[in-house]
Amino acid sequence: MIKTVVLTALTLSLTGCFSTDVKKEVNTSILGERDIKYYSNKTVTSLEVPPDLTKPSSQNAFKLGEYVPNIQEDTISFSNKDNVIKEASSILRVPSNIQVMRAGERRWLVVDKKSDDVWNLSKSFFKSHGFAIKKTNKKIGLMETDFLENHPDVPDQSLGVIRSMLKKAIAARYALPIVDKYRIRIEPNESGDKTVVYLSLTSMEEVITKAGKDDENTIWQSRPKDQVLETEMLYRLMTFLGSDHAVAREKILAAKEEQQLTVSIEKGIGGYAKLTFSLARYDTWDNIGWALDQLNVDVEDKDVKEGSFYINIARSVDQGLWSRMFGDDAIKKSFQIMVKQINSDTTEVYFNDLSEENEQETIDFSYEFLGDIAKQF
Repeated sequence: MIKTVVLTALTLSLTGCFSTDVKKEVNTSILGERDIKYYSNKTVTSLEVPPDLTKPSSQNAFKLGEYVPNIQEDTISFSNKDNVIKEASSILRVPSNIQVMRAGERRWLVVDKKSDDVWNLSKSFFKSHGFAIKKTNKKIGLMETDFLENHPDVPDQSLGVIRSMLKKAIAARYALPIVDKYRIRIEPNESGDKTVVYLSLTSMEEVITKAGKDDENTIWQSRPKDQVLETEMLYRLMTFLGSDHAVAREKILAAKEEQQLTVSIEKGIGGYAKLTFSLARYDTWDNIGWALDQLNVDVEDKDVKEGSFYINIARSVDQGLWSRMFGDDAIKKSFQIMVKQINSDTTEVYFNDLSEENEQETIDFSYEFLGDIAKQF
């Protein structure tokens, strides 16, 4: 009993230390100092099936195609990272003029390079961190990595003697895997003379669930975004694209917030939901693209002149037994998200059912989905 009480107290003490460190870490002045450890032999290729049915390769060469069919992939040899360096060096990484834009906690880059160069450097950047590229669609400038396990660590000197001694024992019992993936969107700016780069992080964690009185199982679930980690990776990408480290750090810290967004959801044509933004059309377009990234929505195609995103997504009403049996891909439907200028500082965003069946379930889903987009701002 005494041992239990002591261990519990020390555990809480250690946990408190972790919490304190996290609060300090939110200060982005330590950009570049965070120890990010991604484990290439801990790759999770799919979180749509129970974890025990997915067996990542333990070999140095990892082929996604063995696990996920019909995707574009890169095969990476983790034993020879010199190839990544040579690939990046094949592009002249001259010092770049890179601007950092900001809205709330969100930051993105405007790079004085051609989109093709940014695309190739971004692939090399992710490979240098051990990631394979799971999805690419160069036509719409979208690149997505696989999931890799991330083990954030707290330095022993920050823990104290007793906490440091207990850290490994406690971690072995209570620390469950966290996996991260990144999506990057690369597209020309409105004038076409620079490249806009958006990077977004998605994390999952394995959690313990009770299957009975004495039985425990683990399941994967979404994890709140680690905004500090996302900003850290954006900083590293910025330096990889050619920015000086000190300049990149200063620009990220000094980035001024753009105007506050006012977003409202209303009833639109045919009963479908619509969003109203207090922005010009191109700015609304940028924000919708970012929100779709945050929601991990599959964007099949887009047309900036038309103001359209063509997406594939499963309606809530269709999820359940069928998605558990066949996966969400089997029940996804195609929809159009259209951005339309109303006046100089007002834009509306419409949800269109491409099947034109106009089912009530789809109308209801339009409010749910556009509501999720509105919550991102």
